[in-house]
Amino acid sequence: MPTNRLVVKEEVATYAAVMFDGANGAGGQDAVMEVRDQMEEVLRVVNADMDLSQALSNLDYTAQQRHDLAKAVFADCNPVFTEVIAVMAERGDADLLSRVYEAYGEELDSKLGLCVVDVTTAVPLDDNLRTLITSKAEADLGKKIVLRERIDKSILGGIIMSANGKRIDASMVSQLNHARHVLKDSSDGGEC
Repeated sequence: MPTNRLVVKEEVATYAAVMFDGANGAGGQDAVMEVRDQMEEVLRVVNADMDLSQALSNLDYTAQQRHDLAKAVFADCNPVFTEVIAVMAERGDADLLSRVYEAYGEELDSKLGLCVVDVTTAVPLDDNLRTLITSKAEADLGKKIVLRERIDKSILGGIIMSANGKRIDASMVSQLNHARHVLKDSSDGGEC
């Protein structure tokens, strides 16, 4: 049976709003950010574990079984997040989580006036660089910024930043890959 895109869009917006309002009511901005971070981590886990992903949306299981599975798997998460993801699984909507995550970001922007900037570096940021990144991002985006910092030694150096679905990759790995492609392309097309 075909699904109406407008109905799905409204469901996604409702899940995001309920999750945001519940977290904000329970613990303010800190709880809102905690739920955002947990949702991001759950997306990574669900995308990496096809069995879990399929089980949460598998209509061969009863609605109650999907609900109970989600409650058990995500029991350590914020209770608001756990309850909403359980309802999503119960209704067969767990596959909408990535869209709910995006809509949740829109809730952050519209209701708190915040933009989350994810920053990944090979080493921890010092206070000066943290202040510089925050000031520049606030000036460019015209909003209050919350930095979410991650350390990933595999990028070797440089920085990866993302906000509002846009990504800037100035890591050493991406620069080395770019250099390799440029050298490969120039060696394939020219004579030495």
